[in-house]
Amino acid sequence: MLHVNENYARIKPTYLFAEIAHRVAAHQKANPDAKIIRLGIGDVTEPLAPSVIAAMHRAVDEEAGRENFHGYGPEQGYAFLREKIAAVDYAARGADIKADEIFVSDGAKCDCGNIQELFGPDVAVAVGDPVYPVYVDTNVMAGRGDIRLLPCNAANGFVPGPDGCTADIVYLCYPNNPTGAVATKEQLQAWVDWANERKALILFDSAYEAFIRTPGIPHSIFECTGARTCAIEFRSFSKTAGFTGVRCGYTVVPEEVAAYAADGSRVSLKPMWMRRQTTKFNGASYITQRGAEAVYSPEGQSETKATVDFYLENARLVREALAARGYTVAGGVDSPYVWVDVKGDSWAFFDKLLKESNIVTTPGAGFGKAGEGYIRISAFNSRENVLEAIDRL
Repeated sequence: MLHVNENYARIKPTYLFAEIAHRVAAHQKANPDAKIIRLGIGDVTEPLAPSVIAAMHRAVDEEAGRENFHGYGPEQGYAFLREKIAAVDYAARGADIKADEIFVSDGAKCDCGNIQELFGPDVAVAVGDPVYPVYVDTNVMAGRGDIRLLPCNAANGFVPGPDGCTADIVYLCYPNNPTGAVATKEQLQAWVDWANERKALILFDSAYEAFIRTPGIPHSIFECTGARTCAIEFRSFSKTAGFTGVRCGYTVVPEEVAAYAADGSRVSLKPMWMRRQTTKFNGASYITQRGAEAVYSPEGQSETKATVDFYLENARLVREALAARGYTVAGGVDSPYVWVDVKGDSWAFFDKLLKESNIVTTPGAGFGKAGEGYIRISAFNSRENVLEAIDRL
């Protein structure tokens, strides 16, 4: 008899953003002339940087002839991109990461979901609450039942500490999705010290690091002492350079980071991740990786920073407008997300904004029990739409 993976019955039948899309589509069908402003899903709206477009055009031209044609590339990513990542994203910030510890992929979401394949079904996993759904759902799909919630609330500034945590793996995301909070170096160092002491692992999602503008806030877990022995980091070009439709990201797995076999022997995770990728992944396209490489050129750095600054200004406008109307808000400073306390049912507030103002947000309840009472507003949109949304509010 053909059996299904019954772990799927343990997750919500509809993914959060699919449910939002369903409600928005129904509203649009009932109100075909409504101009809907989408401040829900964190999808970029500004065009790719000119230097990125130029690099991708050159790569397409290369693919048009036999001399420089590229078929399958290295599953870990081309050296020209990995070396730029190591130099600009890590060495320039004092983090010791080698190019061969970087694995280029088609996005951080995929890697965050796939990394759990390296671990046994009995490991205890800790996640923030509220949390990006992929961390929880992929572990549940794999059959893990011991998933522990770390409260992220206004009392702790939406940054939980390691005190009392006894999990084997902890997912941390800073700047945080959905709350927009950032963690100080001292806060992250406490987690690194905890992980090394317990022989635990930190899975660090820094997809939004390009939005950090406050001096002293770490952009990487590897800015902390000892992180090479206890952390894996995920990064994305989606929000840094607008690659949500192009698809490119990377994962850093240091040589020293390890888990343990049943007999207690130490097992390096880097070769395991390499084996997983070479088995199940054929690499991001050459054209995409040439575009990503251009992000690290002087022109690319300036252009992508200007786009991120544009979204940060959108976030500032939303944050200040809501605060002026008496709402308690978090985020929106080193993050494109504004986390709004609506003091009530978050789905009801979502529906109210959609039906009465034609504005799409994200209900906090979709990120977990502790997200109830909040909505997340994304700054990814045109300035015109953001200003109009503020007027509607």
